[in-house]
Amino acid sequence: MATLTPAPVRSRPAPAAPKNPGYPQGHEPVHNYLHEPGPGPEVTGFARFRAIAWEWMTTVDHKRIGLMYLASVSLAFAVGGFLALAVRLELFTQGETIMTADTYNQVFTMHGIVMVFLFIVPSIPASLGNFLLPIMIGAKDVAFPKLNLASFYIYGIGAVVALTGLAFGGVDTGWTFYTPYSKETVDGVLFMGLGVFIMGFSSILTGLNFIVTIHKMRAPGMTWNRMPLFLWSIYATSIVQILATPVIGITMLLLFLERVLQIGIFDPALGGDPVLFQHFFWFYSHPAVYIMILPAFGVVSELMGTFSRQRVYGYRAVALSSVAIALLGFLVWGHHMFTSGQSPVSSVIFSLITFLIGIPSGIKIFNWVWTMYKGSVWLQTPMLYALTFLFLFTIGGVTGIMVGALSVDIHLHDTYFVVAHFHYVMMGGTVMAMLGGLHYWWPKMTGKLYNETAGKVSALLVFLGFNMTFFIQFIMGSQGMPRRYYDYPDMPWLEPLHQISTVGSWVLGLGLMVVWANGMWSLWKGKPAPGNPWGGATLEWTAATTPPDHHNFHHTPLVTHGPYDYNAALYGASGDGMSGDGHAAPVPDVTVGVAQNERFIDDGTSQPDSLS
Repeated sequence: MATLTPAPVRSRPAPAAPKNPGYPQGHEPVHNYLHEPGPGPEVTGFARFRAIAWEWMTTVDHKRIGLMYLASVSLAFAVGGFLALAVRLELFTQGETIMTADTYNQVFTMHGIVMVFLFIVPSIPASLGNFLLPIMIGAKDVAFPKLNLASFYIYGIGAVVALTGLAFGGVDTGWTFYTPYSKETVDGVLFMGLGVFIMGFSSILTGLNFIVTIHKMRAPGMTWNRMPLFLWSIYATSIVQILATPVIGITMLLLFLERVLQIGIFDPALGGDPVLFQHFFWFYSHPAVYIMILPAFGVVSELMGTFSRQRVYGYRAVALSSVAIALLGFLVWGHHMFTSGQSPVSSVIFSLITFLIGIPSGIKIFNWVWTMYKGSVWLQTPMLYALTFLFLFTIGGVTGIMVGALSVDIHLHDTYFVVAHFHYVMMGGTVMAMLGGLHYWWPKMTGKLYNETAGKVSALLVFLGFNMTFFIQFIMGSQGMPRRYYDYPDMPWLEPLHQISTVGSWVLGLGLMVVWANGMWSLWKGKPAPGNPWGGATLEWTAATTPPDHHNFHHTPLVTHGPYDYNAALYGASGDGMSGDGHAAPVPDVTVGVAQNERFIDDGTSQPDSLS
């Protein structure tokens, strides 16, 4: 654990930290999930490489599966990002710049499909959720470890099937697969739809695993009111995954059957209804927006508490607002269809419910701001990303209310205003939170520290590049620039705005490259991470080694305080995280490069009631 010193403002003197009780033999930090289980020292050369690869490919350890998901979604993010750069470069000038119109249609479609189904949906739940959920509740693994590994391979199979569509003419429908065009265009749609159908099973099984794990495997003392807010958000996300994902699966299956068997479901030429497809698609895809953003809310809650040195204000309100958003998310799909010809009464009702969902979102924003107001804000890289999230997501949320208004939506529908709104929520929200969470838990996951200066530079570049790219698209959309258009010959005054947006995408890409380079440098040359570099109070910081033991804990931890009761967690002071005392917890004095076994960490052995 890091050495702790009192913060200069509103902090009381810190009690003396308890002495290091030492680690049980065989459970020192050197014995961690990265190396164990693995081949013995007698196995060398290629045989050792093969043995290690097999251990990882067949592992049921939730931490290793989480890292494999992280590598997979990072690859998908890189592919989707390069496709986005190609789209922006094509729009740099009027007319053809680097590709034809048909190629442009396929590139922006693949950008959407890869980003939504291969990256954002599984990003935080499958990677950070898998790695952290069992540790944060004090469990040794998820409820169904083998099912967890199966979910990963189902995701991989679905991705391969979807990308096979590229060999059959690609897809140019946009990521929404709207009928009747998707029924008539190239055969690549068949494989893309089938891939989405298969990946849906991965999402459902992961959600089921998480719900059962949270219900049945919490450590003694880990009541619902002591669960970290990240877990509340994962729990709410899992509910949406289980209830909504089957709908998109069935929709893709119906589209597949219509194309193959010529059954009249969505095609009006066969007696079908194309608007029915929109109902099915958005009944899943709007809740899917919350599959993407709810885990980000949880990550930001953790960052706000830890880096404000203050319990998260309004814990119960923030926790329950995640559940409220998940449930309300099933009732607003019709606001995507204001121009589809649905009845005026339906449109008014969907518009009102859309406004309603702003309430739980606003509760979160208010409580995060209030947490900072009463705390001692520590501007490390994870907190910079949390502040970036707060700024960008608020813009995305406010503009979402704007397009939820009937009179405004009619004018802005299918314009760049919607593109900007969507990216402020999804990338400004989910991706920023994921970057913050990765920096926050990187020392725990790898045992290495990243370069803090490079981290702050990347956060600045990402913030500037993102706003250069997308804020200007609000202006273009309000002036009538339609989305998904290859050219804009009738609006030459938009060319300078497109060029600013394209240059912004280069700055954004540079910032993300710095993030990647910093991570690689950390793995290669990074200094050893202290056990608790940020002074966190949740179990992954206070009761597990860095990196965690293969079994997570030597003893099942006994939870005696709230997740954000820093004084109780770090100094053994009395109190509960739910009550608070108006004092900010001390800011850690992080000394990098100090071996963890010279620091105190409570692995459960210091707790008299721990279970052996």
